Amino acid sequence: MKRILSFVIMGILIISALSSCGLLTEPEVASGPIEAIPLEIESSAETTPESTEEVMEPVSDETDESIADEPVAEATAIATEESAEVETTEATTEDQSAETTTSIAPTVYAIVPGESTVRFELDEDLRGSRITVVGETDQVAGEMAFDLSNLADTQIGTIQINARTLLTDNNFRNRAIQNDILRTGAFEFITFTPTAINDLPESATVGDTVTFSIDGDLTIRDTTLPATFDITATVVSAEQIDGSASTVINREAFDLSIPSVPNVANVEEEVELYIDFVARAKSE
Repeated sequence: MKRILSFVIMGILIISALSSCGLLTEPEVASGPIEAIPLEIESSAETTPESTEEVMEPVSDETDESIADEPVAEATAIATEESAEVETTEATTEDQSAETTTSIAPTVYAIVPGESTVRFELDEDLRGSRITVVGETDQVAGEMAFDLSNLADTQIGTIQINARTLLTDNNFRNRAIQNDILRTGAFEFITFTPTAINDLPESATVGDTVTFSIDGDLTIRDTTLPATFDITATVVSAEQIDGSASTVINREAFDLSIPSVPNVANVEEEVELYIDFVARAKSE
């Protein structure tokens, strides 16, 4: 009887411990399909050299005197011709001035949820064996804008990930991650807001693969810290860009504490983050 009572008490304690760290509580579901935050395009302009305005030479005194000696009808015709030339020159100058600045509209590409994935990886000891935990979701969205012939003006908007949809291969772990570690009930989205794009080439064509990096602010739960993603992107066509992004973060820096649960130990501090994306040109 004492042995049975001990097992019952131990079971109650384990259940209590699991409940306290969210392992037995169903997490909040996603509020809806993820949508990209619209990118506010910063317009760029291409300036062409202005044409030199034609300067009309004044009529010399000798010409004035000769005209004065001519019949009035001929003088009037010459004056009319000169006035027409002046008006034509002014009109041409206005047209050239209007053409000196030409707006260039970059193509906006949107990451396609369902065809793109985000995942995290870290190692832990589970029941005495070292394993790699992988969590994944296809609920990622964001927009980017660029002109392949002038990549210097590339713009990338905020990338959003719905943390409520991150899943591993274990339901108890999923509940711990969502209820206790990421607290997705209050913080549904993980966001990355770019602040700088580094090492882009001047241009690219269909079939090219380019590598570069993006600096930005990564927000997980209620903590925002700088992060840098390394990017590899391939121009599949004028309408589609495929690529991958990766970075490494420190759990402690983001205050992502692992709850104390039976059979889990030595959870890695460094977490690898990956984004595999398909981005397609938005229709007008």
